[in-house]
Amino acid sequence: MAKRSDYILGTIIVFSVLFFLIAVTFVFWTVSSRGGFALGTSGDRVALVELLGPINSSENIVRQLKKYKENESVPAIVLRINSPGGGVAASQEIYHEVKRVRQAGKKVVASLASIAASGAYYVACAADTIVANPGTLTGSIGVILEFPNTEELFQKIGIRFEVVKSGTFKDIGSPMREMTEEERTLLQEMIDDTYEQFVDVVVTERGLDRQDVLELADGRVFSGRQGHEYRFVDVLGDYEDSITLAAEMAGIEGKPKTIQEWRKKITVWDVLLDKLDMVGDQSHLMPSLEYRFR
Repeated sequence: MAKRSDYILGTIIVFSVLFFLIAVTFVFWTVSSRGGFALGTSGDRVALVELLGPINSSENIVRQLKKYKENESVPAIVLRINSPGGGVAASQEIYHEVKRVRQAGKKVVASLASIAASGAYYVACAADTIVANPGTLTGSIGVILEFPNTEELFQKIGIRFEVVKSGTFKDIGSPMREMTEEERTLLQEMIDDTYEQFVDVVVTERGLDRQDVLELADGRVFSGRQGHEYRFVDVLGDYEDSITLAAEMAGIEGKPKTIQEWRKKITVWDVLLDKLDMVGDQSHLMPSLEYRFR
């Protein structure tokens, strides 16, 4: 005759197995719904890619776009943008990858959140459709390049710099002295060229008259509703509207499934490591061309 302890042990084993199966099922479902696994190739899922904060680099966003471009179960991508813009080169790299995604036959909807200005709007122009909230802050078409001038500070503390250089413009933008007119002219020409690249993208992608764009491309920002009136934005709506629209454009029937990479939680240790990396890498202190709203 079975002992009471045997029944208790058996019950514990059964519940342990059930708990394990439930946990595995939950993890599998969660990872699958967020893009960890590709369940079949039915083409019924909308991938969500988030572009958040200043655009300092392109690697992470480009990597995600490439992954979903190659995923046969994803016919559409919603690029959620909440950014003031950033580096010119990084913005252009993300823009070109979005274009490649579209060339591969995928539909891309840019969903503008609180702010999608300057380089962030540059990126949005690569999408099939741009959706913005009426109160989204967007526009800011322009380029900026800043240099600090610490000449007077060093004079006060008695420090003077001696420079030996190979050419007239080798130390252009030096913080130890005032910029010359020749240097300012040279940099302005570079700024103008980069600005024209931005205008070209807006004119081409939005199908607008160049003169109409130039009248608004003076660095000003405008609301999503104004952007819609100016034809810089296609549709007024929110994030959910963007997902629904992307699904419709891709021919997905019914409520679309969405997948998204997990966003890593930032710990104190991550912040400390980041600060330590900044001590060794001073590139973030160097002047750079930016499509950024200040």
